[in-house]
Amino acid sequence: MKELFPHHATTGDITVRVSVSFLAEQSEPAKGRWFWAYHIRIENNGVRPVKLVSREWIISDGRGTRNEVRGEGVVGEQPLLEPGASFDYVSGCPLTTPTGAMEGRYFMIGADGSRFAVDIPRFPLLAPAVTG
Repeated sequence: MKELFPHHATTGDITVRVSVSFLAEQSEPAKGRWFWAYHIRIENNGVRPVKLVSREWIISDGRGTRNEVRGEGVVGEQPLLEPGASFDYVSGCPLTTPTGAMEGRYFMIGADGSRFAVDIPRFPLLAPAVTG
């Protein structure tokens, strides 16, 4: 059985899980465009609420070109995760190569006002081999 979230990282009380899917219907290899969707689940395994305030992604393509993306929240939200709760969202990533990878960090604020970073595990972006 395939694991729903094969990529995961835990930082302190926070676990980030990732599942990625290649979207053939949104990709145009003949035009140098490949597209993936990724599903993220952020779990608060601690005893205090935490709020996700911003993110930092490092996106690498098959040529080794790195692109850093920073922004507030995720999918337009800054979710508050109560103890034992999780937050799921889906987003996408286009590349100009059929392979690449993503990784990064979420920046959180604890109930006590402390600020900390949480690792997003590195995960591959791989288009299936095209056979003719």
